[in-house]
Order: sequence, then structure tokens, then C-alpha cells
Amino acid sequence: MAVSNAFVVVSPKLETSSSSNHHNRSSSPDLIRIHTLPMNNRTGRGLIHRARCELSSSSDSSALNQLKNSPTNDRYTRERSSIVVIGLSYHTATLEMREKLAIPEAEWPRAITQLCALNHIEEAAVLSTCYRIEIYVSALSLHRGVKEVTDWMSKRSGISVSDICQHRFLLYNKDATQHLFQVSAGLDSLVLGENQIQSQVKQVEKVVKQQGFGRIISALFEKAIKAGKRVREETNIASGAVSVSSAAVELALTKLPGSVSSAMMLVIGAGNMGRLVIKHLVAKGCTKIVVMNRSQERVAAIREKMQPGVEIIYKPLEEMLACAAEANVIFTSTASETPLFLKEHVEILPPCPADADARLFIDISVPRNVGSCVAELDGARVYNVDDLKEVVAANMEDRARKAMEARDIITEESIKFEGWRDSMTFPTIKKLRSKTERIRAAAVERFMSKHGKDMDKKTREAVENVTLEIVNRILHDPMKHLRCDGTDSRVLHETLENMQAVNRMYELDGELLEEKIRAKKREQK
Repeated sequence: MAVSNAFVVVSPKLETSSSSNHHNRSSSPDLIRIHTLPMNNRTGRGLIHRARCELSSSSDSSALNQLKNSPTNDRYTRERSSIVVIGLSYHTATLEMREKLAIPEAEWPRAITQLCALNHIEEAAVLSTCYRIEIYVSALSLHRGVKEVTDWMSKRSGISVSDICQHRFLLYNKDATQHLFQVSAGLDSLVLGENQIQSQVKQVEKVVKQQGFGRIISALFEKAIKAGKRVREETNIASGAVSVSSAAVELALTKLPGSVSSAMMLVIGAGNMGRLVIKHLVAKGCTKIVVMNRSQERVAAIREKMQPGVEIIYKPLEEMLACAAEANVIFTSTASETPLFLKEHVEILPPCPADADARLFIDISVPRNVGSCVAELDGARVYNVDDLKEVVAANMEDRARKAMEARDIITEESIKFEGWRDSMTFPTIKKLRSKTERIRAAAVERFMSKHGKDMDKKTREAVENVTLEIVNRILHDPMKHLRCDGTDSRVLHETLENMQAVNRMYELDGELLEEKIRAKKREQK
């Protein structure tokens, strides 16, 4: 799939070993030392929870100056988090490796929770499909974040870190953004322009929002869905493209001797992929299909949508081997993490009906539902998702031209997202409000210490309220020019310039550092 590869910008693999930061230690009694700590991911959105300042009893100004000049300052207070994708796909890894790393959709929430509990990961998302396992994170420390995620993948899958590093790809920030947008548009799929990946990206975005671990990764997937939709609408790249399910049916028909109408078809799994397989079989003239599933309701729903003359027969999974014995072609598409068919199951089946020389197993599940050992039997032919390449080559030249047209759309949407991200990353509004509130509160406190003794509670509240109102009115107009939703590139550019100007004029860079020191002093009281 050279065309698809052309749209993937794979950065050189970076060193993932965590190197300790060595800083010169001063003998000053005012020394501040920063230690990286796990973040409280549900409540700690700022960097305050990432650092522990050990303060002596010296003055705030001396401590603040040392922290401002600390080499660690840039990493933990000024540098924004990095978006990183750590992935393995059909471009880089075998099916055997991908199925070990695969994460079923039902486990995505738990996986996200575990990833966000890692020391240098703030937000996370998991995209796990037949052809890829990709983990998107917002990482406070780029290299340490990559190492932590890789270690987590190794521990979960049982694959060594070295093997994962050998086959993974790493993309950062703009490259990571563009990659996801290309994935959502179907430009990185085995079936160029296929639609199913779009629904999978939508599901990831839904899960991420439900988990509530932040807004950057959630917005990334939201914008990716928009980019994918634009590509399909403006280039018509999906026109004429086969899907994974239709490719599976086409493959079966090319390997099947005789007519499809005379062959016995068995579909195991009535989820979205199984439903599409049934749809394509019917479109090819199949009129009788046995469908196995845990529950009968899904099969009944599929049957209701079938045209007259098509017979959909439900069978429980307990009768799998009995049904397999009568089938010419067996499609498997379940979420089972262990094979449904092994060599010992298939070798006891009777010869394939309808005088076919072998029974066909078309396995479009990852992890696989049919063990590789089944292919050793003379009476079985086993095909998996990586065997569909010969089918999807049709119309590739035309869709390749449309993919070239899609590049400009992907670039445009990526620039919009990066601009929005910049506007959200700089905490200018928060810092400006924090500074003005601190000035206001200090002024009110001084005033009350001199003139508040004779004031009643109502008058004190009036002073508090009127000063709050003054500050809010002064900030109202500037705040309007510091907000942007990222939809208008001109407004976005102006907003970023305004943020930089406000940071410079009000000297806001030290505001987060001062807040750290004040928070630590409050903890020590």
C-alpha cells in the first residue's frame, strides 16, 4: 500500500530511556528542589501537582528568584505538554504482534485510566482496530511519557519493550495531529478511503469525553472527525472503495468453487462487522445465512432489515461446531480474546459439503478467532485481515488521486487545531485573573486593617463586592480579546498575539511559580 504510506510521516524513533536531570546544587539555605510526582489526574490540571517544592524559612522573593532561574522551570512551568502517538499498525507490525497489543473497546476506559495514572501522562486515548493499535497522550515530559507508555504496553501485552520499540512508530505534536486526521479520513487504511475507521474514531472520542481526563485529546479526536468528514465530502474518496467487510466477502467468493447461492454461509458474531458481512453476502446473491451470536436480539434486528426471500437463521454459540460442520465458508468477527477454532476443533469436522476441497475460514477479528494452527490442516483454508490486500487494489489509482486532494484539507484542519491548542495552552486568562485578584485582595486587606474596625458586616461585604466589580469591569474587554474557538484563523492569530502582549505587559510568566510557593506555604501552616 505505497499510496497509504505516502501520507504517514513517521519520525525517527527517539530514545525512550529516561535520563535523569542533573542540576548543580547550591549550598544556599534558600534552595528549592523540584521532584517529579504522580499527578492527581481527576483534580490536578495544572503543573502544581507535578512538583513538590522544599522551602526553607527564607523569604518568598529569594525562593521565587531561585525557582525562576532553575533549569527545571522551563520543563514544568513554561513548556506546554506534548501530544504524542505511540502506535503499531499493519505498516510496521505483524498481525501476531498487533493481536497481543489489541485492546477491546470494552477495556478502553480502564486503559485510559491506567495511562493517565502514569507520572508524566495528563490525558490519553486508545484507538485499537483490526489494523492498528495507537495510543494518543498529552505528555508533560515527552521522552519520559513515551517510556512510561511503552512500558505499560509491554506489561499489558507480554511483548518485550525492545520488540515494541522495533516495530512502533512515534509522532509528536503537529505530526501526531496530521496522522490522526489522515487516519480518520481513511488515508492510512488498508482500504483507502474506507468509512468504518471514521465511526471507530467517533467511538474513541465518546469514550475520552466520558472519562473526563482533560480537553486536549478530546478536542484532537473531535477535530479529526471533522477533518475526516470534510475529506469524504469534498474529495469523494470513499466512492468505489471497498470496506474490510466487503473485501472479506470478495475474498471468500474468489476462493469458493461454484455458485454463492449453493454454498452454506456461517457468520459468527452479529456486531457491526458481522452485520456488514451479511449485508455484502446478500448483495452478492446469498439467500441463506446462519448467524451465531451470544444474544438473539441482534440477529433478529438484522433479519428485520433483510429483503424478502433472504433467510437469516439464528443459532446459539453452543452449537458452533455443529454449524461449522455444515458450512462451506465461515466468517468470524467476535471480540473474543481467545481463538474460537483451534486445530483439534477443525480436524474432527466432516469433509466440506458441496464437494469443495477445503472449508474456508475468513477471520476478520483482532485478536484472531481462528488459530493459525488450523491452516496446517488439508481440509481448511484460513484467511485473516492482512490477506485482504489483493482485494483492495481495485480502483486504487483513482482513489490515490483523491487522496492527494485530501492533503490540503488535512493540513488546513491541522493548522486550525494547533492554533486552538496554542490558545488553550497559554493560561493567560487564568494568570491575569490570579494576579489582579491577588492585588485586589491585598488592597482590601490593607484597607480593612486601617479602617475596618468600625465597619459592620454589611459594609465589609459592600467593600468586597465593589472592588470585585471594579476588577471585573476593567478585565471585561481585555478578556474578550483573549478568547477564541479556533474556527477563524484570522481571529485566532490576533488572539495569540494578544496573549503574548498581555503576558509581557503584565509580567505574567512568574505567576504560576508564585502560586506554587504560596500553595506550599499554606500546606506547611
